[in-house]
Amino acid sequence: MAINKPVQDTWRLQTKLVRGGTKRYADAETSEAMFLTSGYVYDSPQEAEQAFKGERERYIYSRYANPTVAMFEERMALMEGARHCVATSSGMSAMFASLVCMLQSGDRVVASKALFGSCLYIMQEQLPKFGIVTELVDGTDLAAWERALSKPAKAVFLETPSNPTLDIIDIPAVCTLAHQAGARVIVDNVFATPVLQKPMELGADIVMYTATKHIDGQGRVMGGCILFNDSDYLEDYLKPFMRHTGPCLSPFAAWTLLKGLETLELRVGQHCRNARQVADFLDGQTIVTKTLYPELDSHPHKALAAQQMSAGGTMVSFIINGGKEAAFKYLNGLKLVDISNNLGDAKSLTTHPATTTHQRLSELEREELGITPGLVRLSVGLENVDDIIDDIQQALETL
Repeated sequence: MAINKPVQDTWRLQTKLVRGGTKRYADAETSEAMFLTSGYVYDSPQEAEQAFKGERERYIYSRYANPTVAMFEERMALMEGARHCVATSSGMSAMFASLVCMLQSGDRVVASKALFGSCLYIMQEQLPKFGIVTELVDGTDLAAWERALSKPAKAVFLETPSNPTLDIIDIPAVCTLAHQAGARVIVDNVFATPVLQKPMELGADIVMYTATKHIDGQGRVMGGCILFNDSDYLEDYLKPFMRHTGPCLSPFAAWTLLKGLETLELRVGQHCRNARQVADFLDGQTIVTKTLYPELDSHPHKALAAQQMSAGGTMVSFIINGGKEAAFKYLNGLKLVDISNNLGDAKSLTTHPATTTHQRLSELEREELGITPGLVRLSVGLENVDDIIDDIQQALETL
């Protein structure tokens, strides 16, 4: 029998990240328990029948629910300010499930063009296979949203800041247009993290994360989650989809993510402070033709970012003069920062989007999104910021 310590309404974010959702069992353990079990036993066939009919609330099968996963879901919901959280095996399973669970042939989805490469693949290649109509728009152009949402839609999907060019989309304005068109709004909030931005407070219906990134923050496990308030969406769409298709989060990953949540606010705060200093440094380099960071005066959406986010974020992108050849020479010159397509890690990680995360796009599509051959994406880590800057500087000097 779990011993629940009630969450206090007055608890602030960091306290919720440490204490929220914790259940202690018979031995009154300090750390959250890890339930590495696939199934559960019943005292009688009558109890099993009641459980499967939904007449008795209890754990049935870890593809449906698991105590460790449930603690992670409750803590995420408390942090986001959502009634419901459903954890998934990865960020992409969260993205796909959040959409497909409520769509059918003939439905229409409107999304921003500036998306992570795999999200674009879902929009352009997978959804049309099911007879779902998709329309991509320039997410920063409200007139484009207005035109696209002048006719009915079932869902709107966007990410802000976008990957990798850090475009900022006006969440409240898009939500107003989407709701008028009858659509639910799903926001991929991975770059901003739940610490810096609360899309549901800005009008979004659903928020999704890849927990693999900042929530774990140390490159250990895969995971994702979907957060929302609508109980009908849960019961009619998402719960049946999750139960019968199986993209569930493992108990071990859930336990690891619970440990990551305990330090999330502290880590993101330091990531942001480091990122701002790195962005300021890059902004002054002549070999760098453009630095993209939402707090810089040169960012076209600085004012909007300040309205929606409490800080500029952990990511910096920049364009090196000389295209792919110069970008590769710079990347090969790094000694501290690792080349990796992951992000949100304690270690600083960098990648070349045109040849990695967005390589499947055509050259024209990449050009439209601002993903030029010289663009480099940097996830700023928790090393001493002077060491990060020193490494970037010496790599730039090789050019």
